[in-house]
Amino acid sequence: MNRHRAGDRAPGPALWGNRGIVRRETMVDLSEPYVIHYPRIVAVAQKDGRRVELIEFFECVGGAMWSKCHYARSPIVEQVRCVGSTMRYLLKTGSVDLALEGSRFPAGISSCTVDKSEIAISYIGMGGGGVGAAACRSDAAGVLRSRSDESGGGKVAGSTIWLPRMQRVLIGVDDTDTPEAGATWTLVHNIAKAVEDEYSVYLSHTIVQLFPVPYRTKNCVGLVAEFATTDPAGLVTRFHQLLEQYTLSKKTGMVVYTGFTPSSDLLAFGWKVKRGEIDPGLLETLRDPDLRIIMDGRGIVGAVAALPFYTNYTEALELCSGKT
Repeated sequence: MNRHRAGDRAPGPALWGNRGIVRRETMVDLSEPYVIHYPRIVAVAQKDGRRVELIEFFECVGGAMWSKCHYARSPIVEQVRCVGSTMRYLLKTGSVDLALEGSRFPAGISSCTVDKSEIAISYIGMGGGGVGAAACRSDAAGVLRSRSDESGGGKVAGSTIWLPRMQRVLIGVDDTDTPEAGATWTLVHNIAKAVEDEYSVYLSHTIVQLFPVPYRTKNCVGLVAEFATTDPAGLVTRFHQLLEQYTLSKKTGMVVYTGFTPSSDLLAFGWKVKRGEIDPGLLETLRDPDLRIIMDGRGIVGAVAALPFYTNYTEALELCSGKT
């Protein structure tokens, strides 16, 4: 129980500072009390332009989960999933008229179009859903330009945002440490952060548990870093240079996958590496034009195996006994 001596000031709004509690004595001026800005929005497209993954970075988890619930009802939305501080919408291209209804279906994504260099996404909503559709997303980082309706109160409002057409790049890495020093998962994350620029966005980092072979350092994991980029060649070059500079192992493996979604053959290979020790020659059976080997040390097996498990954290971290 908190007890206060006579004459003590009652507890009030406070901020935690480096030296304890710093009291906030003045009111805070909310310049936009009814708008929450999305930090960043990016979109990656399938090569044929028929599918898009819209990736929204969010700060307000309640708003993001509300959108996840209702936007999933849109006919062009095929799947919605939350990955860390991003909400990901798998969209098919096209435009639809949404029959909005308060509480039941108050907002959604109504259009997704793709051309050679840009992706346009249209949102619409009513009431607070209209604020999210029109005001909250229009000036996020990554948006090239936007068109928005006036929103708020009971209005139906929407917006269209135009984003650069990006592609997904997955970079798999294994075997960068030694029994004396290093950790592959930390090195990959730090390199991924370092290579971000105006053309490439670091999206996710996934640790993939592999079968604990006898020659492992200790835990036997591979790593996959996911990016959205308009400059895949520059991204891969910068990542490769830093990996060569900082790896502690002479057996490092690095691979790059540039397809929209890893193939079923890659997934099957990944499960084989998770379930037991394999002959490295099995790699030669993979004939995927989107897969490229950059560093071909012994870690190449784990690097390739990690790719198909990106953002699938439950399966990625599963430790297999080798009996299944």
